Amino acid sequence: MNKIKAILLDDEEKALESLQLKIMRFFPEIEILKAISNPEKAIDIINNLQPELVFIDIEMPVLSGFDVLSKINNPNFEIIFVTAYNNYAIEAIQHCAIGYIVKPIDNDELKKAINNAIKNITQKTAFKKNVQLLEYLSGNTIQSSIAIPLQKGLSFIKTKNIIRFEGVDGYTKIYIKNEMPILSSYSIGKFCKLVQNQSFYLCHKSHLINLNYVTSILKEGMIELSDNSKTPIAKSKRAELILQMQNL
Repeated sequence: MNKIKAILLDDEEKALESLQLKIMRFFPEIEILKAISNPEKAIDIINNLQPELVFIDIEMPVLSGFDVLSKINNPNFEIIFVTAYNNYAIEAIQHCAIGYIVKPIDNDELKKAINNAIKNITQKTAFKKNVQLLEYLSGNTIQSSIAIPLQKGLSFIKTKNIIRFEGVDGYTKIYIKNEMPILSSYSIGKFCKLVQNQSFYLCHKSHLINLNYVTSILKEGMIELSDNSKTPIAKSKRAELILQMQNL
C-alpha cells in the first residue's frame, strides 16, 4: 500500500515538532514530506511536491493558513486546519466540510480528523471543497473579524470598527467605533499578529492604530484619531507613518 504523502505547516516550531511526532506515532501509513515553519516558503513546496494531505496552522504572521491556501495552484489535497482558537474561522471550515483540530491537540481528535481525511482522499473531493472554502471566504466578512478573549468568553469584532489598541500592563484595551472600550488578556503583540496585513500600524510599543481613523499627525509627537483621542508616536516612526498614510 502506497503511503499518504503529507506536509505540515505551523510557524511555531514546538507545535510543529509535536504534531509530527504524533502523526508518526499513530499513523505510520502517512509519509511526512516536509514540516515547514515559514508560510511563504510553504507555498512553493506544496505546489512542487503536490501532497495528498496538508496540515495548515490558521493563525500565522505575514500569511494566514487561508492566505497560503489561496496561493496554491492546484489545491487538490485534503486539509486539516490547526488553530489555537475555536473561533470565527471554524464556521467557514465546517461549512465546507473540511477537517480541523484545536490546539493543544487532543490525540483522539487528531485521530478522528486524520481518519476522516484518509477516507476523503479515496473519494477525491478535496479540490471541490477547497475551492468552495476560498469562495466562501471571499464572499463573507469572516476574515475581517477577530475573536477577542474576554472574561465572559469570546467577543467577535469587525476589524474595520476597531479604532486602536492600547497595551496596559500586559493586557490590551481596545477602542471600538461607537462602543465602550473593552479589555482583553491578550498582549498588544498578539493583536499585532492578528491584524497583520490590514490597515493597522504600531506607532509606539504600546499603541496600535487603525490608519483609517487617523485625522492628524501633530508636531508634538502625537497622533489624533477620529474619536478625538490622541496616541504618541515614536520619532523614528513618524516618516514611516506618513508614507503608510499616503499609500492607504
